[in-house]
Amino acid sequence: MAGPPFPTLLLLFLLGLAAVAVVPARCSTAGVGYMSRLLEIQDRQRAPAAVQLAAARGVLRRLLPSRYSSFEFRIISKDECGGEICFVVTNHPSFSRRGAPEILISGVTGVEVLAGLHWYLKYWCGSHISWDKTGGLQMHSMPKFGSLPRLHDAGVVVQRPDPWSYYQNAVTSSYSFAWWDWRRWEREIDWMALQGINLPLAFTGQEAIWQKVFQQKFNISTSDLDDFFGGPAFLAWSRMGNLHGWGGPLPQSWLDQQLQLQKKILRRMYELGMTPVLPAFSGNVPAVLKDIFPSAKITRLGNWFSVESNPRWCCTYLLDATDPLFVEIGRAFIEQQLREYGRTGHIYNCDTFDENTPPIDDPAYISSLGAAIFEGMQSGDAEAVWLMQGWLFSYDPFWRPPQMKALLHSVPLGKLVVLDLFAEVKPIWITSEQFYGVPYIWCMLHNFAGNIEMYGVLDAVASGPIEARMSENSTMVGVGMSMEGIEQNPVVYDLMSEMAFQQKKVDVKTWIDLYSARRYGQSVSSIKAAWNILYHTIYNCTDGLYDKNRDVIVAFPDADPSSISFSQLRYHHYGKPLLRRAVLNEKSGLTDQPHMWYSTSEVVRALELFLAGGDQLQSSDTYRYDLVDLTRQVLAKYANELFLKVIEDYQRHDGYGVAFHSQKFLNLVEDMDTLLACHEGFLLGPWLESAKQLAQTKEQERQFEWNARTQITMWFDNSVAEASLLRDYGNKYWSGLLRDYYGPRAALYFKFLKESLEEGHDFQLKEWRMEWVKLTNDWQNSRNLFPTESAGHAVPTSQWLYDKYLRNPDTYDQ
Repeated sequence: MAGPPFPTLLLLFLLGLAAVAVVPARCSTAGVGYMSRLLEIQDRQRAPAAVQLAAARGVLRRLLPSRYSSFEFRIISKDECGGEICFVVTNHPSFSRRGAPEILISGVTGVEVLAGLHWYLKYWCGSHISWDKTGGLQMHSMPKFGSLPRLHDAGVVVQRPDPWSYYQNAVTSSYSFAWWDWRRWEREIDWMALQGINLPLAFTGQEAIWQKVFQQKFNISTSDLDDFFGGPAFLAWSRMGNLHGWGGPLPQSWLDQQLQLQKKILRRMYELGMTPVLPAFSGNVPAVLKDIFPSAKITRLGNWFSVESNPRWCCTYLLDATDPLFVEIGRAFIEQQLREYGRTGHIYNCDTFDENTPPIDDPAYISSLGAAIFEGMQSGDAEAVWLMQGWLFSYDPFWRPPQMKALLHSVPLGKLVVLDLFAEVKPIWITSEQFYGVPYIWCMLHNFAGNIEMYGVLDAVASGPIEARMSENSTMVGVGMSMEGIEQNPVVYDLMSEMAFQQKKVDVKTWIDLYSARRYGQSVSSIKAAWNILYHTIYNCTDGLYDKNRDVIVAFPDADPSSISFSQLRYHHYGKPLLRRAVLNEKSGLTDQPHMWYSTSEVVRALELFLAGGDQLQSSDTYRYDLVDLTRQVLAKYANELFLKVIEDYQRHDGYGVAFHSQKFLNLVEDMDTLLACHEGFLLGPWLESAKQLAQTKEQERQFEWNARTQITMWFDNSVAEASLLRDYGNKYWSGLLRDYYGPRAALYFKFLKESLEEGHDFQLKEWRMEWVKLTNDWQNSRNLFPTESAGHAVPTSQWLYDKYLRNPDTYDQ
């Protein structure tokens, strides 16, 4: 066996990280048995082997154009995998011939073939694959053509312990995919296949389907649908019945364009052997339907985070699932999709009760609702299976055991699969006796709103799916990634995607050592040490809290400074108190506290170690991304401390201190903007420009840009004197956004602080809010341009900021 580039690390992997010899057939969970009929149907209806191979080779050509001829792919049957789903990596029989393929990769589907390719690239070539924005590909470690690492004679067989690897959240389509064209979608589908994902949501373009259903079947006009659909950046929430009309109306060109895009997406997913999950009818209907069908049981829902319950976008309408019209609409929607797309994988997502609680808690009523919802799917597709997000069971106290059982048991066994959406932090399978016997998928939620924050629970990711699968009477049928936003924390998604093929718990310490070498193309001692710190700090959050980024820079507190009190935390920087937690007194203003779960001094040490590796790794894009992100993380927490110093100075009536520390805060925001500009993964420009590029008229361009700007700032509606209740939920650490919006907003607040001290009056909270709201609304409507390419050099910029703010131990206390 020829030696790979990282023989020591590979040996550790072979010894303890995962099974790489032929894996014996294993007993499936009870849940897999319940889903056996659907799995058999999907196997029969999958694309022909030649189609899957062609699609897989297309991915290879885009991924490794210069190594395209080094690999040969083959589709095999489950019988060759011991009756399971697997991939097989072997030396090609003709590898000794000059110019012949060197490696043969076989798999049950095109996805398995590409997952096998990824496995080989990771653990024999020391390579790394992540999203382009997070550093992209690291292939420099690959040997030259003709000398790819050989395997032992038996090769490697890796089986899927569960049939499905799920991907996406119902809102990812808006937080991450809102402005994608086919080129970007193609890259994402490539990435999915390489990660082994075979059960992705496919929600694009559904508004065009609804338009046809409502207009042709139920006589609803275009103007009424204009009021029903949300704008391009808010479609996820109009689909869920949280709002209507906000950011709209949708131009007909958008509807047509997105439908054509969806057809391309589905075609490629099917070609690779994936099972796309299509949407189903949840009960959300246009307001006019109550006039067309006056006897229908249609209820107006309550306010969902609107400031003034404005009927232009607040308080949507829900058709009761027990009404006969529900099944009629549900059937029409499924049938229209089948006509448009020509085929289905028979799995449909529906989340009627996501943030919409049933009106009564009678289990019999809830059971009738669930049965009717499923009937709406089954009437359009006799083999339909309902896929439901389990988020409602995590946050809504309505769902006690009797109500939960009633919903889960309202559908025949094997016809419902639940996503245990937040299982890495709050696993429902444990507290619900395996979802009371219903099949479920163990999911990692991890990210909210696409916020940028270094965060993770790697130990839970490395062990949770195994524990769930091996538990008594397990009904687990897969693993999944259900993040609200992508293109962040690549280490977390690298490990989670691998869990689709892991039979045993992963030794994260060993895995992290190998990860850092793969990520940058070489093993550097200081970087290895830095990652060991990050694993035990940032990526070891065990406090059970949601990680919604509420750092002061990106989620500025809306509070009277006199109402803020402080409680000391245990974290220290060079032996000195570092971070205090701000606590707002009752009625002082609604805000969340910044999340802090690790020792900042240890993470500063990790940054020092990262900088020490700069000379060796500065040409690596993956290293530059991680360096910028780590520097940003450290400085963001420092900014939280600076803000609290400003507040302390204000409460002591120290005008000089307020001026000094507020200016230092504003300087830091400017400096962080300069840092973020050093990598394409932290730019505002691409988000705005991609929105505008989908427009076909100047009017659409303004509308789409407003949508893009609004989602990441105010999010929802506001009054003259009251900001949106969802303000900053979609915040981003993006260059351009800090300099152009977050900095001026903070400066405005500090202006009111200084005036309060200088003029001897209370802080003018109402006036501050009015000016802040105006500042934000003006920014939402502005049209200034931002760079779409990086500028500056990450290593010297990060070193400069470290020297300026972090090198001196007293920096944090000045």
